[in-house]
Amino acid sequence: MDVILSTEELCRDFKIGDGSVVSALKNINIEIEKGKLTILRGRSGSGKTTLINILGALDKPTKGKVMFGGRDITTLSEKKRDEIRRYEMSFVFQSVALMSGMTAYENVEFGLRLAKFPYDQRDKRVREVLKNVNLDKRMFHRPGEMSGGEQQRVAIARAIAHNPEIVFADEPTAELDTATALHVVKLFKELVANHQMTIIMTTHDPSMIDIADRVYTLEDGEIIE
Repeated sequence: MDVILSTEELCRDFKIGDGSVVSALKNINIEIEKGKLTILRGRSGSGKTTLINILGALDKPTKGKVMFGGRDITTLSEKKRDEIRRYEMSFVFQSVALMSGMTAYENVEFGLRLAKFPYDQRDKRVREVLKNVNLDKRMFHRPGEMSGGEQQRVAIARAIAHNPEIVFADEPTAELDTATALHVVKLFKELVANHQMTIIMTTHDPSMIDIADRVYTLEDGEIIE
């Protein structure tokens, strides 16, 4: 098994208003295999979003390690962590966060510019990834002219365009109807199968589970399954 990311006894505590401490994550040990779709499932408040934020270097644990590419990324400077997020990782959120005044093509191209993707390769890459998500015929439409599912596919195209090592998707189907949500998850599976993408996705929807290569179930900040 080729492990791209793992955790060691990961914990995350938060202080609340009265000074007491809430343990959002408790001794999390997981391994993420390269080129697979891994799902973190659990009800609201189970800790899955806190976990994906730490895995994606958006937050730091109270204690424990996150190993990515042979590095403990929890010990790196904020500048280095920002570089890892920009060039080696990518994110798809529940809110697609597209630029409303830009077309699908322009949204993806803008992401490539931020990642400093070579200028002379951008046009080819934008068209390629939009075709991968079946939006090549909609690339010059703006988000307001698209359905929720199409907007999420643009967000996915933007996320994968710069060839990140790993893609994090936090509840990407939460605002979609069941049929559209299943289509988006099927798209993730196709990207894994055809392009060897590594994807970690959070969800509370049990209908998504069967399509994953591996599932970790969280409850009250702990892995229970």
